[in-house]
Amino acid sequence: MARHKNDILQGTLVLLVLKTLDARGPMHGYAITSHIQRVSSDLLRVEEGSLYPALHRMTQDGWLEAEWGTTEKNREAKFYTITTAGQKQLALEEESWTRLRTGVTRVLRYA
Repeated sequence: MARHKNDILQGTLVLLVLKTLDARGPMHGYAITSHIQRVSSDLLRVEEGSLYPALHRMTQDGWLEAEWGTTEKNREAKFYTITTAGQKQLALEEESWTRLRTGVTRVLRYA
């Protein structure tokens, strides 16, 4: 039986994280991955090995701010918030995704 892969398509992780934080407000890493998995009905899974380096890069790029806080389970964690620069990047990522989706749809329809 073929095993279905539900890894995030390369390049979409930034879009998904920025959109999640824009819609939901400050969240820690595990909450971000849980939200994406839940909202996608388990079709998308973000692995920790991809998420935390991406969060670090997005913070360095100025798209996110990180602040230590306490989770709902009383654990210390970094909470990430989208910045104004991150909102601008989100708009660019959404435009890029729309172009990609349009192109793939055209190929699938007419191939």
